[in-house]
Amino acid sequence: MTERVFTFVGTLYPHSWEHIFSHHDFVVAAYTVLITFILLICASLATSKMQLVPSGIQNVFETLISGVINFAKDIVGEEVARKYFPLAATVGLFVLAANLIGIIPGFEAPSSSLSFTLVLALVVFVYYHIEGIKAQGVENYFKHFAGPVWWLIPLMLPVEIISHFSRIVSLSFRLFGNIKGDDMFLLIMLVLVPWVVPVLPFAILTFMAFLQAFVFMILTYVYLHGAVIVDSDH
Repeated sequence: MTERVFTFVGTLYPHSWEHIFSHHDFVVAAYTVLITFILLICASLATSKMQLVPSGIQNVFETLISGVINFAKDIVGEEVARKYFPLAATVGLFVLAANLIGIIPGFEAPSSSLSFTLVLALVVFVYYHIEGIKAQGVENYFKHFAGPVWWLIPLMLPVEIISHFSRIVSLSFRLFGNIKGDDMFLLIMLVLVPWVVPVLPFAILTFMAFLQAFVFMILTYVYLHGAVIVDSDH
């Protein structure tokens, strides 16, 4: 079981680098491309025949949009929730699709790869710093890293730098660790009881897929809010 794992793209040989179709990064990239096409097709179908009274997939997307904005505005305010909805919701939906596809036997969850989650975390990290600089200016933005008074700079500056870089670790490792654990759990269940459809494990994994996508999206909103909105007493 630990020597090779079958997927529809190829068989994973964790300790072999001889064949490109056995390379884990290739398999992850293939499923990343797959979920990208799936999401693009769904978005295209949802917007191809827009109706005043939505139905079908348009209704699903509009419900998703309103739900995300209504929830996010209670946390970061309506202005930030609407302004950064395209990034936060896209990242959240992308992570959700990456999580869910791994639940289907024969598919690999891209989010179970640290390379995948690290790239998403770096995108959020770079983007919220850019938005913070645009909103406050370079000097004012980085001045908050130094603390409220000059004599706290030697203490506050390293703490702030470590705090911001730890967000990369938090975003990437949390998602990677949880989804990787879910994949291993599903694999063990299918090996131990292959003749039984593990309904309860699939339900748990589906819930975890939604939860991890939701957490990633909300943290993206929180980091953006912290970068563009700074308390005057800070």
